[in-house]
Amino acid sequence: MDNKEILSKVDHTLLTQTATWAEIKQICDDAVQYHTASVCIPASYVKRAKDYVGDKMAVCTVIGFPNGYSTTAVKIFEAKDAIKNGADEIDMVINIGYIKDGLYELQLDEIKQVKAACGTHVLKVIIETCLLTDEEKIKMCGVVTDSGADFIKTSTGFSTAGATFDDVALFAKHIGSNVRIKAAGGIQTLDDAERFISLGASRLGTSRIIKIIKNEEARGY
Repeated sequence: MDNKEILSKVDHTLLTQTATWAEIKQICDDAVQYHTASVCIPASYVKRAKDYVGDKMAVCTVIGFPNGYSTTAVKIFEAKDAIKNGADEIDMVINIGYIKDGLYELQLDEIKQVKAACGTHVLKVIIETCLLTDEEKIKMCGVVTDSGADFIKTSTGFSTAGATFDDVALFAKHIGSNVRIKAAGGIQTLDDAERFISLGASRLGTSRIIKIIKNEEARGY
């Protein structure tokens, strides 16, 4: 798999609390140059970033992030506000407590409501795999499939671990044909990226891949 194919599946991400506009602008420039799938940035920068990149790049942002325990009404407001500001894609965090309490129907209803707020815009559902059992992950594959969301996503990158090969393989076995997979958090190398893709991921949330490719280019590779 060549670098261009890998890059086409990358959501080039900067979600640190200290992110500045200069840093956001740089990842937008890099995303446009390297033809990534999107930039994934904090909601407060969405309008400025979309004004900056226009139609050259999809802008993704996060809601209910990173803990997922804001109310459904707040998540709906966040989604609508982000889309009004120009977001093309929304990544939402589920309520982990709902899953620990077995409240899958409540979680399903929340995702459906957020998806309705997103309309035709892409919705990715972050289930934070490092906090769930395999049984809970499998049940969430069914919930996301039934919800109408576009993607199931492994991780925020802000919890105890990120994406694993086992989790992506598990998703691939249990999601419906209407759902795609995003692996995010801790993707360190091009080999990692290629393996996640081979296991079924069609998006990769990472800040490292472009840095790796830039370093290769600087070394003349």
